[in-house]
Amino acid sequence: MQSRHANFQVDPRLATLLGETYRSTEQALKELVDNAWDADAPTVWIALPDAMTLAPIIVRDDGTGMTERELRQEYLKVARDRRASKGERTPGKHRLVKGRKGIGKFAGLIIAEIMTVETNARGQTTCLTIPKQELVSSTADLEKLPLPLTTAPCDAQVHGTTITLSCLHQHLAFPNPERLKQLLMLDYGRETDFTILVNNQPLGVADISGESFTKENHLPDVGNVKLHFKITEEKQPVKNAGIAIRVGGTIVGPPEHFGLENAEDLPKGLLRRVYGEVEADGLKDDLTAAGWGILENSKGYAALSDWVQSSVREQLDKTFRRDITLQRARLQQEINRRLAQVPAYRRGFAHTAMERIMQRFYGEPEEQVRPIINVVLDALERDEYRTVLEQLDAAEHQDVAVLAVALAEFGVLETGRIAQQAQHRLRFLDELDKLITNPDTKEAAVHTALATNLWVFGAEFSLIVSNKTLASTLKKYTDEKFTGPRAQHRPDLLLLTQLGQRYKLVEFKRPSHTLDRRDVGQAEQYRDDLISQLQPIDVVVLGKEFDARMLVNMPANVTVASYTHVISRARAELQWLLGELTREAAPTDTSR
Repeated sequence: MQSRHANFQVDPRLATLLGETYRSTEQALKELVDNAWDADAPTVWIALPDAMTLAPIIVRDDGTGMTERELRQEYLKVARDRRASKGERTPGKHRLVKGRKGIGKFAGLIIAEIMTVETNARGQTTCLTIPKQELVSSTADLEKLPLPLTTAPCDAQVHGTTITLSCLHQHLAFPNPERLKQLLMLDYGRETDFTILVNNQPLGVADISGESFTKENHLPDVGNVKLHFKITEEKQPVKNAGIAIRVGGTIVGPPEHFGLENAEDLPKGLLRRVYGEVEADGLKDDLTAAGWGILENSKGYAALSDWVQSSVREQLDKTFRRDITLQRARLQQEINRRLAQVPAYRRGFAHTAMERIMQRFYGEPEEQVRPIINVVLDALERDEYRTVLEQLDAAEHQDVAVLAVALAEFGVLETGRIAQQAQHRLRFLDELDKLITNPDTKEAAVHTALATNLWVFGAEFSLIVSNKTLASTLKKYTDEKFTGPRAQHRPDLLLLTQLGQRYKLVEFKRPSHTLDRRDVGQAEQYRDDLISQLQPIDVVVLGKEFDARMLVNMPANVTVASYTHVISRARAELQWLLGELTREAAPTDTSR
């Protein structure tokens, strides 16, 4: 066995990636599974230790593995995008490559102090040790840090990689097996050539998070059937959603929705949350010759399809009604406040418009639905809509054709107003981008621009109005705390009301300033002084960028963000909205 040292090779993109991190230990482990997928592994074994033990986490795969040369030139090149040199698909199984930024390989260091990589390929075993503490404490350049590496011969038929994570961080919660399986199921639950075992248990439908349903029946031409499916949580649509047919223990054909995809009153986002299987061994004589599907004219399949469609539809209708009710309840307080500002004769139509919006955009994030509701209510307050609304009121007592024309005219005005505002806001973001990238820009300038355009922070902020009570509380606080010599150091903050009786304190820093823990501490001090009168208060600190190490042990109600991130998110929301309006306005093909 030969023992030498290896070194990182640092790609220039590293600097832009240091601010990224993982939300949980389970998310970090999923990155290692993604690497096994990219290595064309048929199977991945994950061994998790019992909580509060000293045992390591082991992630093993039987993929292609790496030689010493590949490990040095590819694996240790930080921020290397493998797709740039090897293409979008893996060489063996032609899978779409998941690795994008070249840092997922080190996700294990979020969890452990020491990560050991043992990889076998083409008759060679290579073992690399990566100590986290040395990476963090090193004063030398990253590429000059020596990493222990050994090589030894092995059986030429042996291939794969084993990641061992030792000395787990005791201040973090140990990875939860159930939560990890739920996360992995979202991406890999339907893959036929990729098996994942967590503590020797393969993934299954039961590992999907969500409401579970099981039904059994006896069908003509099929016999006994059993349907088991889940409707996942609203924010977790699953990959390859639908109901798969299992005959004799084997999945036959791709998952499907048994005609529900053609139901105009069921949102597509809701169907993407359905995941399950139906056991129908009685269809074994109706399989195609290769056993990959079911004959189209099978009477048994027709009976099964009707029963599955009816069973799933019943639960989807209940879920849809419940979700709409909950969404309305979450938005109702703000909607009621805005409706009070709409002229009384327009409120009936406004209520109807709100219902249509919530149904039309069912499943979309509420931060994207709120600006649409806000803009429509803005439009209803404007006098230029008076004529069209009067036509709508009169049309209620006339024929359907007149009503249809009036509604069409209102739709044109409504869509045009929304699109016009979105375009104006995009131009504003372009100018704001220039402002924050200018090294001479002071924080006061950014504060002024954002304070009068609160929608940049997110849709819920676009609904906020001036609150005199909060303004006077803030003024009284600053006048008392920052007098005399301290007057020049008054906090540059903005206090806002938020839905759900919460408050948000936003601290602006110079756009060229890199945030550190002192900035967070300062904002928390402002919050602590105010919390006796206003609570709960969430804190947001904005600057150029921040050190990822700040996120360790960051309080749950404190967020740090860059101006660039805030602007990019606002721009993405507006572009999505314009895309939806364009799609809605596209002419329908009536020739069919």
